[in-house]
Amino acid sequence: MAQPPSRGNRPVPKSEPEAGKLVQQLTFILAGEEYGIDILSVREIRAWSKLTRIPQTPAYVLGVLNLRGAIVPVIDLRLRFGLPREGYDSNTVTVVAAVGNRLFGVVADSVADVFNAYEDRIKPVPDLGAVVDTRFLKGLAGDGERMIMLLDLERLMRPEEAEALDAAMPEIADVAVAA
Repeated sequence: MAQPPSRGNRPVPKSEPEAGKLVQQLTFILAGEEYGIDILSVREIRAWSKLTRIPQTPAYVLGVLNLRGAIVPVIDLRLRFGLPREGYDSNTVTVVAAVGNRLFGVVADSVADVFNAYEDRIKPVPDLGAVVDTRFLKGLAGDGERMIMLLDLERLMRPEEAEALDAAMPEIADVAVAA
């Protein structure tokens, strides 16, 4: 009978215990900080391009883009988080994500990589009081050297704002997106 491989004096278990469910995160940089969103919600990463602006939307809703016939609202995360507006350059990207049956894009300074986060290692967002709005964060993950803020996509686009955008969509469905 063959002996199992060993680590020193201790046998190696047949399978290492998992550290909880793996949740891969697409990470991106925004104002020098690293954020992550569940990679399963990401549909596309696009280079920055001009958008069609929709009147009477919040300032952080930059406009819409035409994604193979689907009209997709795009939000600037800097503005959504109350950070100063920055210019858009060759590193700027729009990450198109799906939440339920809705597609929307989020603008970030650049994409970083894919980070493997285990659910039981994700730390809760600390209570920072009323001064700091943390409602868009699901938790914090890291690997010792990095700290990644995990975003809650469902909270980024509040239901009432999504409904207002939906109401505006039939009016702009035939509008060509500026290149």
